Amino acid sequence: MANVRLEGITRKYNNATAIEDISFEVPDGQFWVMVGPSGCGKSTILRTIAGLDTQSSGNLYIGNTLMNGIPARARDVAMVFQNYALYPHMTVAKNLAFGLRMRGTDAKTMQERVETVARSLDIAHLLDRKPKQLSGGQQQRVALGRAIARQPQVFLLDEPLSNLDAQLRDDTRAELKQLHQQVGITTIYVTHDQVEAMTLADQIVVLNRGQIQQIGDPQTIYARPANLMVATFLGNPPMNILHATYTGEVFQVGNQSLSCPPALQEKLQLRQGQGVELGIRPEHITNKDEKLNTENEQEPEAFCRDGVLPLQHSLLIVEVKLVEPLGRETLIRANLPASGVPLNIQAASDWRGHSGDRISVQLDLNQLFVFDPTTGDALFP
Repeated sequence: MANVRLEGITRKYNNATAIEDISFEVPDGQFWVMVGPSGCGKSTILRTIAGLDTQSSGNLYIGNTLMNGIPARARDVAMVFQNYALYPHMTVAKNLAFGLRMRGTDAKTMQERVETVARSLDIAHLLDRKPKQLSGGQQQRVALGRAIARQPQVFLLDEPLSNLDAQLRDDTRAELKQLHQQVGITTIYVTHDQVEAMTLADQIVVLNRGQIQQIGDPQTIYARPANLMVATFLGNPPMNILHATYTGEVFQVGNQSLSCPPALQEKLQLRQGQGVELGIRPEHITNKDEKLNTENEQEPEAFCRDGVLPLQHSLLIVEVKLVEPLGRETLIRANLPASGVPLNIQAASDWRGHSGDRISVQLDLNQLFVFDPTTGDALFP
């Protein structure tokens, strides 16, 4: 096992830059996840670490060894791809042993290691089968097992769960985390699924357009996103973003108003009269009795004076567009009436509103995020 260190890695294709100035270090034995939208450069980074792609500039170390120019076969890394890449004419046992055989491992050691790995992955009963006789989840375990059997210094996983159905993906994700705890191999995992990133990672590297947006443990990134991209990418449903104007003690959101907490007023002194982006997660929108009020005796316009709603402290009036019962909770998709800005709200499972309702919702103002509308950066770390 070994640490992996990237120093200023850049990869250009003709006139296009796939990744730019990528620098981070994965300590020995940790599980790091690179996450971001399609095309953000995460697979390019993984292929560069594996030696399947070559950086245009920068240095890559595995352990204390500089890997620049060293071919993939000499890097002692094992990579699991999205499509598993099993040999269809070989049995499970031969697939598991393939990497060992290519390294010239003796027959006894090879058999012992294959049997050990097969037991740990619960595929010992499948050793005589061929890939076409296996389910998707079983094939995925065989692909993992083939990599584990080699006992590499580093594990590289490129969206290995994306071909599985939802339930199997959840089960396999839990098994993968338990497996890492057992073997302790340094692991770098690529995914576009923020749930996988949050549940698997010791540390998350969030990427967008070939650049690192933020590195941190899952809870830190969720609680203190560095910018709008990170804030809206991690979290399901995503964070709500409301454009507002700060006017001293008040955020003006369309024709409605929200109080600005005293702690934020002090930090926003130089931004009076300026626009900001307010972020709040769906779970932080409710009302005083934790049930949304659907008794809409008055329309928002009834409160208006000169086209502006009076200060309602932490309340907004929204119009329900869609209600999605999810079992243990209900997701309400709503809009601000005047602007049509969307707002997602997590309500109790017994909420019984309907599309078209006007409801009054309360925001937990202590959970507000404030972002610069020009740069997208969080104004307060």
